[in-house]
Amino acid sequence: MSGFLRIDYQAPTAAVEFTASLHNIGFAVLQSPPIPAGLVEQVYADWQSFFSSDEKFNYTFDPQRQRGYFPFQMERAKNQAHPDLKEFFHLYAREDLPPGLGAATWVLFQALIRIGADLLTWLEAYCPPEIQARFQPSLVKMTQDSPETLLRILHYPPLPKTVPRGVVRAAAHEDVNLITLLPAATQAGLEVQDRHGAWYRVPAEAGDLVVNVGDMLQLASQSYYCSTTHQVVNPEDTLAGESRFSLPLFIHPHPDVQLTPEITAQAYLQQRLQEIGLL
Repeated sequence: MSGFLRIDYQAPTAAVEFTASLHNIGFAVLQSPPIPAGLVEQVYADWQSFFSSDEKFNYTFDPQRQRGYFPFQMERAKNQAHPDLKEFFHLYAREDLPPGLGAATWVLFQALIRIGADLLTWLEAYCPPEIQARFQPSLVKMTQDSPETLLRILHYPPLPKTVPRGVVRAAAHEDVNLITLLPAATQAGLEVQDRHGAWYRVPAEAGDLVVNVGDMLQLASQSYYCSTTHQVVNPEDTLAGESRFSLPLFIHPHPDVQLTPEITAQAYLQQRLQEIGLL
């Protein structure tokens, strides 16, 4: 995994190249996805204002619903001793935004949903027939209008002057869902681990879309698509004094979907939420 192929979303070969990348390394970087120019930047600006205000505490999350604002250092990655250096907001479809936030967030949410449907179609079409047969219903149908799909608006505040050894913005982890769609963040820092334990920077530029496999797709595909470990490392020099924002959309199946004969999507999600301290 010495480098990532940046795949042109509009190219005739995009589906084949994308599927191969997710099969081989669990990650892909897409150029020119159909996201309106300036939209991501507007969403970042809107939520920067939200996180800068103490009003955010009026939206502190309900553990049972997993919606709303999650304060700084609330979450720790599975099997990690220290919480991550981040705060975030969970937004699901058909919910009200906090006052003062414009419509840009919903426009982006829907654009990512549409792209996600394309990508799931590609993933099913370009995998072996025996893997396709496991997707019952199809990947698109199992996720269509799923109440569990969510946009996570992440804020990594400027680093404190002293950071305990080993504590990073987001410790090494795998995502729990089917696939994650991530517009380029406001800073670098995302890294992915290869099968030999080496770490590599994910080279997303403004306008790119990073996509990765989650644990649920790994289960449903019998590891044909593998969930790859990734992290967000701390910046150095002047960037340490600046915030970092990112906007992952986590695409989930409906709760009753059987990932394997033994476990449903709902049961698997509840298990993971307990492991990372959110339930």
